[in-house]
Amino acid sequence: MTQTSEAAERAAHPEDQSAPRIHRAWFVAAVTFVTIIGAAAFRSLPGLLIDPLHDDFGWSRGTISAAVSVNLALYGLTAPFAAALMDRFGIRRVVAVALTVIAVGSGLTVWMTAAWQLMLYWGLLVGLGSGSMALAFAATVTNRWFTERRGLVTGILTAASASGQLIFLPVLSWMVEKHDWRPAAITVALAALAVVPFVWLLLRDHPADVGLKPYGAEEFVPKPEPVPGAARRAVTVLFKAARTGPFWLLAGTFAICGASTNGLIQTHFVPAAHDHGMPVTAAASLLAVIGVFDVVGTVASGWFTDRFEPRRLLAVYYALRGISLLFLPMLLAPSVHPPMLFFIVFYGLDWVATVPPTVALCREQYGDDSAIVFGWVLASHQVGAALIAFLGGVARDVFGSYDMIWYASGALCAAAALMALVIRRRPVAVALAATA
Repeated sequence: MTQTSEAAERAAHPEDQSAPRIHRAWFVAAVTFVTIIGAAAFRSLPGLLIDPLHDDFGWSRGTISAAVSVNLALYGLTAPFAAALMDRFGIRRVVAVALTVIAVGSGLTVWMTAAWQLMLYWGLLVGLGSGSMALAFAATVTNRWFTERRGLVTGILTAASASGQLIFLPVLSWMVEKHDWRPAAITVALAALAVVPFVWLLLRDHPADVGLKPYGAEEFVPKPEPVPGAARRAVTVLFKAARTGPFWLLAGTFAICGASTNGLIQTHFVPAAHDHGMPVTAAASLLAVIGVFDVVGTVASGWFTDRFEPRRLLAVYYALRGISLLFLPMLLAPSVHPPMLFFIVFYGLDWVATVPPTVALCREQYGDDSAIVFGWVLASHQVGAALIAFLGGVARDVFGSYDMIWYASGALCAAAALMALVIRRRPVAVALAATA
C-alpha cells in the first residue's frame, strides 16, 4: 500500500487511530522551528556586509542599503503569494524550493563585481526565497495543525528567527572580521541547503495526511482540495481585506514594526555602533543577545495573546519600543556598558513580540483567509523595513550619523501604539454579515 493510500485510509477511518502520546503537530512545529532557524542565517548577514562591501568595492552605504531594502521589500511582498502557493502545491514543496533559491542567491554573491549584481543576487533571489520562508509559513503551519495553543505556537515559531540570529551572528561576524565576508556568504548558502532534507522528509502539509485531527480539535478535519490560481487568490483576498479599516491599521502598525526592527536595528545597529568605536564582533554579539531575549519575549507574548486583549498588548509593545529607541543615541559608545546592556535586554524582549497578537487579530478578523491577509500585513512590515534600511544608509552618507533615524523611529512607534488601540474588536466577517 502506498503512502498516499495509507493516508487516505487513515483519513477515512480516523476513529481507528489511537491518539499518540505526543501529537504529531508538535513534531511538525519542531521541524518548522529548525527550518526557520536554518533560513535565519541570511537575516543575520546584511548589517555585517555594509562596511566590508563599502571598503572592498567603494560602493556608498546608500547603494548597499538599497540592495538590502530590495531584499526586505521582496521578503514581504512575496509572503502572501507564498501562503497561497502553499495552499496550491503544499508546504513542503514551496519551502524546499525557497531554501534552494536562498542558497543560490547567497552563493553567487562571492563572484559579484558590480552593485547591480548585489541587487540581483542578494536583493532579488534571496529576497524572493526568504519571502516564501516568511512568517506566513509559520502562520500556515499554526492554522492547519493547531486549534488550541495557537498563540503559544506562533510565539515559538516566530522566536525561531531570533534563535537563528543567536546562532549565526557571532559566527558570521567572526568570519567577516577574520576571513572576509565571502566565507560568511557561503555559510549562509550551506545553512539553507542543509535544512532542505529535514523539510522534505519530516514536514507534512496537513494533519489529514497522517489521519489525525489538528491539535485540540474536537472533530477530524479533511484536507482541503488544492486551491488553483494562487496569485489570483492572494490578490482577491487583498482587495477584500483592503475594504476594511482593521486591515489598514494592522498594516500600518506592522510597517512601523518592520521599520524599527529589521530595517533599523538589524541593518544599521552594527555599523552605527562601529561608528562610535565599538568592534564589529562586540556589536554583533549585542545583536545576538537581542536574539536571546527575543525568544523569551516572543514566547511570552504568545502566552499573553492566548489570555489578554491583543490590541492592548500591541499598544504596550510599540510604546515601550519607541521609548527605548529615543535613548539609544545616548548609549552608543566604544565599549559595552550597563545602560547599553539594559537597552539590549529591554529591546530584545520587545523585538518581535508584536507578531503573536498581530496574527491573532488577523485570525479574529479574517477567519479562513487570515494566513494570506497576514502575508499582506507582513508585506507592509517589510516595505517599512526596506524604506528605513535605505533611508538609514542615506542619512549616514549625508549627515555622518544615524541619530535622526533613531529619533524618527521612536516617534513612529508612538503612532503605532495609538493605531493599535483603535482597531475594532468586532470581527470583519461579522460586520460584513450584519450590513449585508
